[in-house]
Amino acid sequence: MGISRRKLLVGTGIGAGVIAAGGGATLLTDSVPSDPESLLRIDALPSDDPTPGWFHTSQKRIPKPALVGDAKAPWVVIGGGFAGLAAARRLALNFPDDQVILVEAQQVGFGTSGRNAGFLIDVPHDISAPDYIGDKAVARNILNLNQTGQRILKDLVEEHNITDAHMRHSGKYQAAVEDSGIAVLNAYRGGLEALGEKCKLIEGDELKDIFGTSFYRKALYTPGTILVQPSGLVKGLADTLPANVTLYEETPITAIEYEPQIVLHHATGRITADKLILANNAFGTHFGFGPRTIFPIFTYGSLTRPLTKSEQDSIGGEDFWGIIPADPFGTTSRRTHDNRILIRNSFSFNEDGRHKPGFTEKYRQTHRQSFERRYPTLKDVPFEHTWGGGLGMTRNGSSLWGELRRNVYGALGCNGLGTVRCTAMGTMLADWLAGKSNDTIDYLHSLPKPEWNPPDPFLTMGVNFTLRRGMHNAGLEA
Repeated sequence: MGISRRKLLVGTGIGAGVIAAGGGATLLTDSVPSDPESLLRIDALPSDDPTPGWFHTSQKRIPKPALVGDAKAPWVVIGGGFAGLAAARRLALNFPDDQVILVEAQQVGFGTSGRNAGFLIDVPHDISAPDYIGDKAVARNILNLNQTGQRILKDLVEEHNITDAHMRHSGKYQAAVEDSGIAVLNAYRGGLEALGEKCKLIEGDELKDIFGTSFYRKALYTPGTILVQPSGLVKGLADTLPANVTLYEETPITAIEYEPQIVLHHATGRITADKLILANNAFGTHFGFGPRTIFPIFTYGSLTRPLTKSEQDSIGGEDFWGIIPADPFGTTSRRTHDNRILIRNSFSFNEDGRHKPGFTEKYRQTHRQSFERRYPTLKDVPFEHTWGGGLGMTRNGSSLWGELRRNVYGALGCNGLGTVRCTAMGTMLADWLAGKSNDTIDYLHSLPKPEWNPPDPFLTMGVNFTLRRGMHNAGLEA
């Protein structure tokens, strides 16, 4: 699953639940000729490692052309991930006579939204609470937010027949091997039952019959989770946008002016917007919002080649499942629609937002150990892809949502819950801008602002210490 709230920085409570991966930054060196009094240079741009498994194993598509020259629109959305795609789509439907421009710095499906583990999780998971649920009113709001994102994505996949999403309502297993992990499962079961959510504890031979390994001792099954091929999903969402959305890929924004009007600078021109929506998660801080509140934690995943028929027969088990770890620093694993095994664990604090050279290979070796610990008979099965990607984390697990300044709005700080939370946040932001109201919008408005992080070097030292300690203490769960 990932790192949880109040676990990232000793004594400060930095962090929130993690599902997924993606993101990075490249420092800019080019100059932008404009009025220095009104111009904000964007000093970091998304830049990820070139080997994301989900991207390369999903259907190939022709990316939309980069913008050349100038453009103008009533609405401009920055970020072609779950939040940006959702916001652009709903804006176009709410304002059918308006043109919406969606700008993505890389290719859709290559960055953050295509680098997670593909879990659309419904139930809340607050590791800071004894029962992993905490305040029931808050938990019900989180449950509603997650389920809202699930419903939106499910309906879109069905409406547009996005088969490459490989969406399955399979539920999820939270599995443990250590006594400490089993205690987590028992506590979480009580919290879910108090919330009225279905769950089931499974142990013994039944687990081997599901996973094809006797590694795990106990698992907590919750039926509401949906599993997807995340890059295939976001590619499909991008290719089915309404006609009044224009998507420009590989068009990084290099500078911005907010006054007297909103002007976005890119490599060959400018985009003028009446209203701007920032849906670029941790990179929103480089646009002047939430400084020292959102920071990037990177996670790492590896995907095997497809198992042969004899390899599948050798382990047995069901042909499709998803496991998140009881320990937040443990290993997430999946058996995919094409009979690959996913292993995802290990974390790094990449303070500049960029992937770090050498880290992918370093954690590939860690993944190898985790894989062979679970499937020793498959020790000769190689990994085809290993990748990393960043998460936009906040100290108190909250998000930056709503109006940021005049005519500028944001859905930022997704805390690793990008698949469902970002989808809901982007959609609800577009509905609110159209004058609509509902309980989910009211809840997002009620969220506390993300808390400030301590300055460096204390932030970097604290987060790195906590990550190293957590990974070391995960034991066999890793």
